[in-house]
Amino acid sequence: MSGRLHELSAAAQRESLRAGDVSSRELTEHYLGRIEKFDGGLGAFTTVTPDLALEEAARADQRIARGEWSPLLGLPLAIKDLYPAAGARTTFGSAALATFTPPADTWTVGLLRQAGAALVGKTSTAEFGATCYTDTDVTGRPTVTPYDLTRYASGSSGGAAAAVAAGLVPLAHAGDGAGSTRTPAATCHLVGVKPSRGLVSSSVPLSSLTATTIEGPIARSVADAALLLDVMAQPWSGDPDGWRADGSFADAVERPPARPLRVAVWTDSGLGGLPQHPEVVRAVERTATLLQDLGHQVREVQIPARCDEPVRLALRTLFASSVHAAVQSLVPPGRSEVLQPYTRYLCTEGKALSGSDLFAAQRVLARYASAFLTALESFDVALTPVTNGPPVPVGHFQAGGVAAIADAMLAWSAPTPWANLTGQPAVSLPSHLGRDGLPYGVQLVGRRRADASLLAVAAQLERSAPWNDVHPSCWDD
Repeated sequence: MSGRLHELSAAAQRESLRAGDVSSRELTEHYLGRIEKFDGGLGAFTTVTPDLALEEAARADQRIARGEWSPLLGLPLAIKDLYPAAGARTTFGSAALATFTPPADTWTVGLLRQAGAALVGKTSTAEFGATCYTDTDVTGRPTVTPYDLTRYASGSSGGAAAAVAAGLVPLAHAGDGAGSTRTPAATCHLVGVKPSRGLVSSSVPLSSLTATTIEGPIARSVADAALLLDVMAQPWSGDPDGWRADGSFADAVERPPARPLRVAVWTDSGLGGLPQHPEVVRAVERTATLLQDLGHQVREVQIPARCDEPVRLALRTLFASSVHAAVQSLVPPGRSEVLQPYTRYLCTEGKALSGSDLFAAQRVLARYASAFLTALESFDVALTPVTNGPPVPVGHFQAGGVAAIADAMLAWSAPTPWANLTGQPAVSLPSHLGRDGLPYGVQLVGRRRADASLLAVAAQLERSAPWNDVHPSCWDD
């Protein structure tokens, strides 16, 4: 069985560790071997930490032998490279920070390590999390979906998604500021969870994006995602937005929703004039039918607000301001010349912004978010696309030059940012592989702080149309 350990769910691996059927060292060595074998073609990892992982695995085995137990004890885990982990190089996706090793963990990384996880490395991310594709100069290669090595695994949590989909880790830590967990999950046929604002305390140093960015899990199943979320959902006591859920998410996903849910559905991108991809529409319609068959009340509605020019400009303003602030605070003097062209472009834009520019952008985005909250007040869940098409070829977003990257990204990823702005929980779920062999997913968005209910219906969908029997070609190697 040792050669097939990655086929077990994270929950099953945890039980095997507890029963003594496998050691943490054996499990960790298995995944380190798969990283060595496959990551050269995927670009999933910025940094691999075999010595650190085996040390932590040895400690986990000792704790298990003493009869100790904690939620992730002995499980290998990867951390997104935007989030510092003590003893592991953390670059924020930037060659300007290629030698930085932090002395301490962030809040959430600390929780994951305290829960007993063995850190196998840092997953590749976009430079300062600024793009919905992952192509970092730290490694000099793009991060691609294992379903097609010529196409991006999205971003900025692209490395996390590629690693889980290829069986390089059982589950992974991610972060989502405008879709950065959900779109990578969709490109890799995975579950990606963006929790409600405040459920997981933010620890990403990205200025105004901190209000919309929240860490969450990427996993192969809803149950595995819930396992990781239970550990992450312990907000820092000083977090003004922090709140605690009632009960365990792992328990919540074992039960169907307490009552039939009211589900709003749309496939419109909100951009106007953009043709709808037939496989994207098929994914949403297929899921809507499944929800109806499960007894939920499904109603097609118009998208509550358009992603018009003022909204697009406000989003660009928010990102430019945030990336400029991150570069100012993190990049050492004299190192800005190695930043990627798009990062330098955003810094130029951000430097030119005034306080009134940022305030005006926040007002536009607040009105945009309010339109969704108002329109969805009588619904429990919204069902939408995650992206406006399949995973895109490497180089797609950069083809028109740096000034066109923001609009090119939004044309593909417009369905996700609104849920960050409203603070609602959202989950990306696999739907199917299209006739092109590429993954397509759907997005479910729940009521604020109704994360348990959202995950319960996601798990109900998973049980009715399981997707875990679909894997990329490297899975069986």
